[in-house]
Amino acid sequence: MTQLRHATITGTGSYLPEQVVTNFDIEKMVDTSDEWIRQRTGITERRIAEDDVATSDLCVHAARWAIKNANIDPLDIEMILVATVTPDTFFPSTACYVQKGIGAKNAAAMDLSAACAGFLYGLDLADGMIKSGRYNTILVIGGEVFNNIIDWEDRSTCVLFGDGAGAAIVQATDEPKGILASYIGSDGDYADIDLLG
Repeated sequence: MTQLRHATITGTGSYLPEQVVTNFDIEKMVDTSDEWIRQRTGITERRIAEDDVATSDLCVHAARWAIKNANIDPLDIEMILVATVTPDTFFPSTACYVQKGIGAKNAAAMDLSAACAGFLYGLDLADGMIKSGRYNTILVIGGEVFNNIIDWEDRSTCVLFGDGAGAAIVQATDEPKGILASYIGSDGDYADIDLLG
């Protein structure tokens, strides 16, 4: 009988820029209030990267923490998946910059664009790739630097977004644990509701 492979998260990491923008700061920029923002979103502050900081910079920091927490070598990583809608460049992928930044020269690297759900899409892809038997160790990262593209005069969006990155090392295991199941989907009928670019 063939033993089933499972995918499990063995280490995580995150990184947030130092600069904090509170709701009170945003009150000075647009017609809003701390109370209005908190009641509708639950958000009290967001982190903002400096103008010269790229998405890959945040992703590299988060990845290093995930690698350390998983107790692996970057050379063990076989695939890097970066979920972002704020890539450093259109090509090469932000994942390529991360690969260089962490020294994971054995890894394939690609980006995926699914906005808020991007990290979950990446986790689902990693799960499938590991269960297929093709990969043993995958780095999944969700990272954004919205600071450079946000309209800070648009109350409906500037209150929502900040900058940061989160990473997970996903590895194969024969033990029945880890990612048990997932279901992802999209409804293209609503594609025009929230546009950027």
